[in-house]
Amino acid sequence: MKIYDELAPWWPLFSEPADYEEEAALFQSLLDRATSPAPRTVLELGSGGGNNASFMKASYLMTLVDVAPGMLTVSRVINPECEHVEGDMRTLRLGRTFDAVFVHDAICYMTSASDLKAAMRTAWEHTRPGGVALFVPDHVRETFEKSADMGGHDDGDRALRYLEWHDDPDPTDSTCVTDYAILLRDRNGTRVVHDRHIHGLFGRDEWKAWLRETGFESDIVRDKWGRDVFVAARPR
Repeated sequence: MKIYDELAPWWPLFSEPADYEEEAALFQSLLDRATSPAPRTVLELGSGGGNNASFMKASYLMTLVDVAPGMLTVSRVINPECEHVEGDMRTLRLGRTFDAVFVHDAICYMTSASDLKAAMRTAWEHTRPGGVALFVPDHVRETFEKSADMGGHDDGDRALRYLEWHDDPDPTDSTCVTDYAILLRDRNGTRVVHDRHIHGLFGRDEWKAWLRETGFESDIVRDKWGRDVFVAARPR
């Protein structure tokens, strides 16, 4: 995916930290309420450019994991005090546990049941007994709607604008599609890039069943953006 590879240096113009402040506060409140005492150590799987961590690190010791080296490079600039690890959320094994594991929208890239269950297993292996894992998919099957959105930012000589289009070409399978049309402007002019992302799309009952199969006890919190947030506790 070009956004996380060749376009990674443009990420702060695609999605800047300030865009995440309200969401990060919500995630922190959910984590703090889910365990007692509140978490101190947090592992973020699929941390991307580190925008959530730029706020959450004020309260937690965070270890940030992403499969894309370019995104880790971006994150290290704004989160130099955080540990960064290159790794795949399906197979990562650090050999230690955390008070909490947090997986934002990167969980959407688990496009099969086996991929999603592997990511859940990774979260389980890294959550201490009595700890919690928080999963935040953009959609579950029951909430998915075809839609479009736009955004972007300026920074000196560079500017970026994008249109994103969410579609589900085959409602019988377990995936949906997001197409991005991205305009990049710098001193050399303006160019257009198309980037297609395939996301997993699963029902609430599937999520709950697979979390239970992994060993978690889960609840669903519906947030103000209409997402189902899965709060998964690991029993003591």
